[in-house]
Formats: sequence, structure tokens, C-alpha cells
Amino acid sequence: MLRAALAQADEGGLEGLTIRKLADELGAAPMSLYRHVANKDDLVDGLVDLVFAEIALPPGGSNWKAAMRQRAIALHDVLSRHRWAIGLMESRRNPGPANLRHHDAVIGSLRQGGFSIGMAAHAYSVLDGYVYGFALTKMNLPFETSDEIGEVAESMLRPFPVNEYPNMVEMLTEHVMKPGYDYGEEFEYGLDLILDGLERIRDRDASSRKRIRR
Repeated sequence: MLRAALAQADEGGLEGLTIRKLADELGAAPMSLYRHVANKDDLVDGLVDLVFAEIALPPGGSNWKAAMRQRAIALHDVLSRHRWAIGLMESRRNPGPANLRHHDAVIGSLRQGGFSIGMAAHAYSVLDGYVYGFALTKMNLPFETSDEIGEVAESMLRPFPVNEYPNMVEMLTEHVMKPGYDYGEEFEYGLDLILDGLERIRDRDASSRKRIRR
């Protein structure tokens, strides 16, 4: 049932997913599905847990940076497949086991990597804010392929005088509209900046704690 619901959500978003439509696809009476889910919100809890189950857990060990990079890329890839889930992954009041297992593993990886519990909370928040924010931005871009960028850029700037926005024109012509440009590739560049920053802050925090213990 959940797999069928996931396919419907991927195809038409949650707005088009109903218990009745799901029952029709499964060849069952709508009331029979209520033996498994209490309502649509309960169904969404199950769907979010399925999405979390697709994200590979970060490996344990001291190499937290590689683990967080791997986990962020995996999460980004999963959100690209299930775009309806972007705003729902952290919203569930009744999280399933895959959801809880994922969060526990990320916290554990950061702790094994030398982060204090407070710093682990900060790092988790920053990383998720970036991953979800990038996924949302990418989903709402007014173009899907690099071939469309030139047309979209021209239509955006056409109503304004030439040279009104020279910095934007420079970025578009000298970078974005170059052959082979893919906005999605910006993700890993930004991710590495964040991880480098977290590493510096972790090291500084660890040094401070050592001085205090002395």
C-alpha cells in the first residue's frame, strides 16, 4: 500500500493522493485501507519513513567529514526523486523507525567525529538547512535544463533598459549560460564550504574544551 502511495505522490504530489484513489489502484475498498492507516496524515508519516529508508546511513568512525558529505549527497539525491517530501521530512510528530534511525546515525557520526553534543546540533541544523534549501530552490527554478537558461534569462531582462543590471548579465553570460553548466553541480561546491567551516569550528571548540579542563 505504501509503495503504491509513494508512486502516486511522486507522480502527482500529495494533493492528488487520496485514500479512495489509492484503494482504486489496489483494487480494494477504501474502508479496508483504514485498517492500516488512520487517516491521510498517518499515510504521509509512512511515506516519509519510506523516503528516509532510501537514504544510506552515514558510516561510523572518526571520518565524520566524509560521512556527512556522503549523507548530504544521498539526501539530496533522494529529494530529487521525491520532490513532494522536501518540506515534510522534518515535520512529522509520529516519526517511523527509519526516520529515527537516520537521525540517530547522523548525530552518532558527528559525536564520533569529535563534536560536542551542542556542536553536533549546530552542525546538523546547518547541513539540513543547506540540503533542504538547495533542493527547494532547485525544484522551483524557472528552467529544468541548461538549454532553457538563455531563453529564460532573455525573457526576464527584456523589459528593462540595457545595462540596467550589469552584474546579473555578467554572471549569466560568463558563467551560467556557458555550455555544460548545471545548477545542480553548485550543490557539492557549497556543501564542501560548509563542511570546511564546520571542521574549523569543531577544532576550535575542541581546543577550548581542552583548555577549560586544564
